[in-house]
Amino acid sequence: MATRALDHALTIHPDAEVTVLHVVGNPSPMMGKAMGLAMEDNLEQAAEEHASEIFEHAREIAQSHDTEIETDVAWGSPAKVIVKRAESFDAVVLGSHGGSIADRLFVGNVAQTVFRRSPVPVTVVR
Repeated sequence: MATRALDHALTIHPDAEVTVLHVVGNPSPMMGKAMGLAMEDNLEQAAEEHASEIFEHAREIAQSHDTEIETDVAWGSPAKVIVKRAESFDAVVLGSHGGSIADRLFVGNVAQTVFRRSPVPVTVVR
């Protein structure tokens, strides 16, 4: 879960500059939230609003660690985007799975792909 991954990153790397990246994937039947976003009239605005809720929660977690975080929204295949962005960072920390079975399959696949292809060390948090 991403919340645990962020908490872990802030605990293990207390002095690091941490960026929370939210990737809006291409809609598919397996991606419930992305599919819901695809049905919106203004896709970008809907994605930004969804990301802002995630980022607000992430800022609360960072505040509990007495630190601040950067946030960023990206579009595309989550694994590809994370691997490409990893080149700009010293490490990647991500959750191993989400809540539903579809989320677990999808996010688990993303974690596996990032782990195999990342140019920097990857920590996968369960």
